[in-house]
Amino acid sequence: MAPRYGLSRRDFLRIAAAGGAAAMVGCGQSAAQTGRPAPPAASSGQTAPASSAPPAASSSGPVKIGASISATGSYGRTGLYQQEAYQLWEKQVNARGGLLGRQVQMIIRDDQSDASTSQKLYEQLITEDKVDLILGPYSSQVTQAAANVAEKYRYPMLAAGASASELWSRGDKKYLFGVYSIAESYFIGVLDIAQKEGYRTIAVINEATLFPKSTAQGTVKLAQERGMQVVLEEQYPEKVTDLSSLIQKVKAANPDILVGGSYLPDALLITRQAKDLSLSPKLMAFSVATAMPDYGESLGKDADYVFGPSMWEPELHTPGNPDFVRDYMATFNREPDYHSAAGYSACQVIEAAVKQLQTLDNQRIRDWIASNEVETVMPGKFKVDANGMMTGHESVTVQWQGANKVLIWPAKYATGTYKLPTPAWASRA
Repeated sequence: MAPRYGLSRRDFLRIAAAGGAAAMVGCGQSAAQTGRPAPPAASSGQTAPASSAPPAASSSGPVKIGASISATGSYGRTGLYQQEAYQLWEKQVNARGGLLGRQVQMIIRDDQSDASTSQKLYEQLITEDKVDLILGPYSSQVTQAAANVAEKYRYPMLAAGASASELWSRGDKKYLFGVYSIAESYFIGVLDIAQKEGYRTIAVINEATLFPKSTAQGTVKLAQERGMQVVLEEQYPEKVTDLSSLIQKVKAANPDILVGGSYLPDALLITRQAKDLSLSPKLMAFSVATAMPDYGESLGKDADYVFGPSMWEPELHTPGNPDFVRDYMATFNREPDYHSAAGYSACQVIEAAVKQLQTLDNQRIRDWIASNEVETVMPGKFKVDANGMMTGHESVTVQWQGANKVLIWPAKYATGTYKLPTPAWASRA
């Protein structure tokens, strides 16, 4: 792979890990706030809909922050990255003295990748545990359910694991804020590369849940805007275990590009069955999975050439990123992925708001988040529109090349160049 500022990705991460154990405690970087001064509470036009009064939280003892996370179930492998980021920030902020002179206690419960379970857990966190603040769960589908509880009790929720634009496009969520780019824009980098290579036909397949649907719909629109022909567009069920018939349909359509609106389990399944059935498009790309170290670890050499969008990468020169990567690896003994960085970024925004306002008042925090810009470990900046949709983040694109995940788009962040066309399975070494 191409060098990264004179280092391979593997060397970069090895060096980061080596420095982590000695420097972990107290080295976390708080976010830099670059926006306007905090507005007064409940400004005109931003009042919440009729809702339940939030229960009074304790003004003494630890600052309690609650979240549900998909630690098990179909999203479990991905959700754990987000949970680990919450836990890392908790350790670091407490080493810095906590919030408002009080230690932070993170209360995290497993929603088992189930939306209704998550909704019940947030009710419990707010009404029984009486948490001061909340952070979002993993996946757009689960977040959609949990956000209803945040609206009901007027708790601002940073959606650290969700990006389907439907969460914000209707304008009915005043307390939900995006942390990274919307799902519909995920494959801009992949399509820019495909267009540069002269590829003209595309097949788009996706899991029939909220985020993958949004990703697929956005990809189809972007492809058509670039003059590409969509030769197949089809969905498959959640938790599917066999996609051989759909793979055969894709093969018959013979697209230049195959895009999968996917999570990790189905992206692994598609890749394996594409090999079994000799499906070899010139370019193959998946959402979520290909940005995770788990994709390459699970597939080995079969991950080679596969593209995907990422919301963050370890090599990025964003504020505090080297420290974050080092401390994460020292704590959890594995490389973070963009779900880790998104979770950490959400915590950085909460910390910035509380420190700026010197209060745990949820309405004032909500208004501050809605109107301020914050630099975090994520590329771009934290900045949302009037509906809470993320507008300041900058996504990137990666490709697996051998055992390495290479950052190849956009040019200003790239640390290597892409390899195309993808060779047929039968011709690979």
